[in-house]
Order: sequence, then structure tokens, then C-alpha cells
Amino acid sequence: MGSTTSRLLQTSALLVSLLTTTGALAHAHLKNQSPAADRQAPETPRELTLTFSEGVEANFSGLTLTGPAQVKVATGPATVNGKNNTQLVVPLEQPLASGNYTVDWHVVSVDGHKTKGQYHFSVK
Repeated sequence: MGSTTSRLLQTSALLVSLLTTTGALAHAHLKNQSPAADRQAPETPRELTLTFSEGVEANFSGLTLTGPAQVKVATGPATVNGKNNTQLVVPLEQPLASGNYTVDWHVVSVDGHKTKGQYHFSVK
């Protein structure tokens, strides 16, 4: 009888572990960005590229770029890199002035989970 209870507990622990791990991996987490977070870009970028831990849906993803004096910067529509659906690419409609910038991003991964975040960079 003790053996049956022990096996039941082990099986339950395994199932909880697997379900928890799957849930943690089901969100697109920001892995990389260009311009890089907390860095100074040597020249004004032409686009922002955000790389995530899994594929994202361009139609439900995007970002807001805020520059010096908290002024929003015009950007083009977000697209997904045709060769890599983990990369969200957002073109800039004008060159960036020197100063500090904040990127507020939101994405929906290909499995439907939403994630959002923020990072900063500066332009020389």
C-alpha cells in the first residue's frame, strides 16, 4: 500500500513539473535587441530589431518609441523577419536625434501568449 502511494506522489510531482515547465516556456521573451539595451548607438539606426525566444505574430505585436523630452517617435509598421519569425523589425520614419530613447514593446507569440516589456538605448 505504501508503494502505491509513493508511486502516485511521484507521478503527481512529475505531472506538475511538466505542466509548470511547459507554461514557463510558452511566452516569447526578449533575448536580443538592436540597438542594444542600455548602450549608445554610434549612429542613428534605420530600424529597431527585437529578437524573441519564440516566433511572434506581427499583426498583434509592435512598439512605441519615445525620445528626448518624452516625444513619441514615428515608426513604420512592425513586421516579422521573413527568414526568422522570432525577429520583430520596426522601421524608423526619420533619423533619430542625439539623446535617450525608451522602447515599450508588446508581442503575441505564435501560440497566442502575450508579453510586454521595455528597454532603453541612446544615440550619440
